[in-house]
Amino acid sequence: MSEPETSVTHPSQPRPVRLRDALLRARIEAADRTGVVVDLRDAEVARLEILNDALDPLFAQVPDQIDLFDRGISQGETPRLWIDVVAHIMMGRDKRQYRFVQDTRFGRIVLAESHDTAVIVEAVTDYVARRMIERERAMVVPPEPVPEVAEMSRRPSRVWPFVFGFILGAAALFGLAVVAVLRSW
Repeated sequence: MSEPETSVTHPSQPRPVRLRDALLRARIEAADRTGVVVDLRDAEVARLEILNDALDPLFAQVPDQIDLFDRGISQGETPRLWIDVVAHIMMGRDKRQYRFVQDTRFGRIVLAESHDTAVIVEAVTDYVARRMIERERAMVVPPEPVPEVAEMSRRPSRVWPFVFGFILGAAALFGLAVVAVLRSW
């Protein structure tokens, strides 16, 4: 058997610097891991670019006057292929699976998930079609309702009761004045 590395040294001998060696090893390992992370991110971006190329025929068919869709790949911590403001495609946890998601006010929902590019292209095609129909419905102005020319029920006039009440009140005051004058005589 071999001796453990922490063998006893003589006080006169310099002690080996283990922390420096450990730090050097840790830095090398961190650099290796960082390289792997960068390679994984580059692989994600490459797969998203392949999918973006597969979506080119679809977006070539979208009329120019429809500006709902703003497709592009964002280079962030998590690379994403944006379809519009609320929908994007990102890679799944295994970095080989596409995940097509939509952000809603109630949270994120997964619209499609697959390893196959064709499945995601079909899901994006359905999504684009639905969004275009929603836009058409929003752009249509409903016709103004035409008021019916049905005979309106005639409300009694409020002027005549006022005039009648005024005349009756004036006559009552006149009568009261006549009675007061006759009593005072």
